[in-house]
Amino acid sequence: MSDSTSDFLQTTRTSYDAMAKDYTAAFPSGLSHPLERSMIAAFAELISANGPAPVADLGSGPGHVTALLHERGVPAFGVDLSPAMVTLAREAHPRLRFHVGSMTSLDLPDGTLGGILALYSTIHVPDAHLPKAFAEFHRTLVPGGHVLLAFQTCTHPGHLHLTERFGHEIDLDYYWRTPEQVTTALTEAGLDLVATVRREPAGEEKRPRAFVLARRP
Repeated sequence: MSDSTSDFLQTTRTSYDAMAKDYTAAFPSGLSHPLERSMIAAFAELISANGPAPVADLGSGPGHVTALLHERGVPAFGVDLSPAMVTLAREAHPRLRFHVGSMTSLDLPDGTLGGILALYSTIHVPDAHLPKAFAEFHRTLVPGGHVLLAFQTCTHPGHLHLTERFGHEIDLDYYWRTPEQVTTALTEAGLDLVATVRREPAGEEKRPRAFVLARRP
């Protein structure tokens, strides 16, 4: 019998390895909308007010947002499932730390993170494994530490499987969730909801975006 956990991690990893350079070229800044930038600014302020513990940018990709947090005075490092993405991030930001890892099993001690950022990365985690990821968030955060999630959202839950992107053969699953689904999973993991924000699609976007801010008590 196959291990469904390793299956989805492996297919996500190999898919992003295949399209890493083209993905990075298509999204050169990582934050295309002013609302994203304002949410990052608010998140950075909350982290700084709570103390010096670092932030883990989970699904950091080419490292744009990790670098933005660093510029705002927040100690941050990136974690990504894709070795190719980690290589690109290290090349672009050689003074920052990036390593390969999974949000479902963080190689970090308990209570060591001041914050967790996961922008458009939980969308690749199957529903059955989302509680495990959020339990890891709770485990690794210091009391008062914040989580900021961003994801494409929907009115009704949905699933998309892609076999090609940017001209590369991939095997990648996307899970569309409502803000209520995500906040319920966070609170069940022991995190307190702070805020939810939803914005309509802009430009060529096809789905609304949701932002959820939560806090470890």
